[in-house]
Amino acid sequence: MVKLQFHGHSCWQVSSANHSVLIDPFLTGNPLADVGPEAFKELDAIIVTHGHGDHTGDAETIAKNTGALIVSNFEIANYFIAKGCEAHPMHIGGGHTFPFGHVKFTIAHHGSTGPDGEPLGNPMGVVLTMDRQKVYHAGDTGLFYDMKLIAEMNGPLDAALLPIGDNFTMGIDDAVKAAELLGAGLTIPMHYSTFDLIAADPEEFTGKVEANGGKAAVVAPGGSYSL
Repeated sequence: MVKLQFHGHSCWQVSSANHSVLIDPFLTGNPLADVGPEAFKELDAIIVTHGHGDHTGDAETIAKNTGALIVSNFEIANYFIAKGCEAHPMHIGGGHTFPFGHVKFTIAHHGSTGPDGEPLGNPMGVVLTMDRQKVYHAGDTGLFYDMKLIAEMNGPLDAALLPIGDNFTMGIDDAVKAAELLGAGLTIPMHYSTFDLIAADPEEFTGKVEANGGKAAVVAPGGSYSL
């Protein structure tokens, strides 16, 4: 069984019986985060989808506190290696099997710069396989038709975690179409209402997904869902 725990914005902890991975740990400065970086004692890895501060966030602090391996694109991995972290570089289209599971990076349509504006490669989504369960975290992205190909080549997907906050990413209606293209067993919204600029109603999203024949659930920060 794989457990998905939401820590606000786009930060998810994905855990199996023996392993735990954190994705996009933005906690410090996140008004919706249910925990701070000190809450994490044991982690196998931290997956970072792109370089923006609301996704890299506390990755360095948590990696150094836990010994977790940072897994990201080549540029972000080297960025954290220069800061004294252990990291494994990958890139879009590439997959790798780790002790905790399999990581496959996908395209995402967004940007990826660091805190000082430095270029940090391309933004990504990720398909994480743990305990034979496949979870797609879309990162920050607009809608793109190749989501159908992601599902075809990596699926069936057990869960899809999709941004719905609009302005910087998909809004609700585009995310509903994304859910249709992906056809995951369960779709959960993220990246909404952290700030006023990305305010969105997750219940509207899940209602539209279910009206379209899919299954969806809202997971509040601090909440979890077991696949």
